[in-house]
Amino acid sequence: MRLKRDLAGRSVGAVGLGCMSFGGVYGATDEEESFACMAEALSLGVDHWDVAEIYGRGLSETVIGRYLAQTRAEVSIATKAGIYNEPERHFRNDAGALRCSLEGSLSRLGRDRVELFYIHRREAARPVEEVMETLVGFIEEGLIGAIGLSEVAPATLRRAHAVHPVAAVQSEYSLWSRQPEMGMLQACAELGTTFVAFSPVGRGIFADRFPDGAAFPPGEFRATNPRFTEPNYSANKTAIAPFLDWCRARGWSTSAVAVAWTLHRGDHVLPIPGTRSAAHIRELAQAAEIILTRDDLAEIETILPLGFAHGARYSDTQWPGVEQYG
Repeated sequence: MRLKRDLAGRSVGAVGLGCMSFGGVYGATDEEESFACMAEALSLGVDHWDVAEIYGRGLSETVIGRYLAQTRAEVSIATKAGIYNEPERHFRNDAGALRCSLEGSLSRLGRDRVELFYIHRREAARPVEEVMETLVGFIEEGLIGAIGLSEVAPATLRRAHAVHPVAAVQSEYSLWSRQPEMGMLQACAELGTTFVAFSPVGRGIFADRFPDGAAFPPGEFRATNPRFTEPNYSANKTAIAPFLDWCRARGWSTSAVAVAWTLHRGDHVLPIPGTRSAAHIRELAQAAEIILTRDDLAEIETILPLGFAHGARYSDTQWPGVEQYG
């Protein structure tokens, strides 16, 4: 992959790989399929992989660890901690919890260090300055290479950055989730922080075929998400259908254009589309080769104007822990 991004002090492919699907979050998977996806990603220059302790209760990390043990592949790994589901969903950023999580992640990954370690969700009652001191300690111990924050507000980033440089901020960003434009993209550019865009394909909505809502298994994220439940889902498909036609007319896959759109939002933006399929990662990596002209971007904006989506990006039970701003 010729197009690169700077992340945590190293140059990586401009399209990363979100590894949540390796844990079965979006339906059943198997190790062979995940291994094939990782092998294809490497062949394409997709060499930054993003995972988290909570994905499949450690399964995604375990699968990656097994692949790395077999192949000795050299990749940039980011993992995350701070979300805990026992006895019920809650957030912790204290030093003890984060150390326990990090050590567990390193064990599953078969690593003595990860290039990037995120606070997956901020514990609101704990000063972010205290959390940063904990993370700086992990850097000094050689356990992590750099610090990331996930789903925080620009004000939190600025407070954290005053303690120690924050290498990356991760938030949902796509053609139908554009809140980062209300200050986060700007703050990251100002501070030299990479903005890592997760779900740039809108959890599958920006694909050549719309996901079958009736086929979402019980417990699957989209089964209760407002944008994928009726009547919103039908309204969203109607709104997005002309975009599929626009991409098709240019010979581009819809998902690749959706990812390319995020790349065109700034040189500091690194999308990490998620998949467990080798075929899909081939398609997604094509985003780095798509050049959208000013006219193209204007046409996309006309088809999918800011705020077009029907429904919130999270349900009431999915919102906790996400910092609001703007």
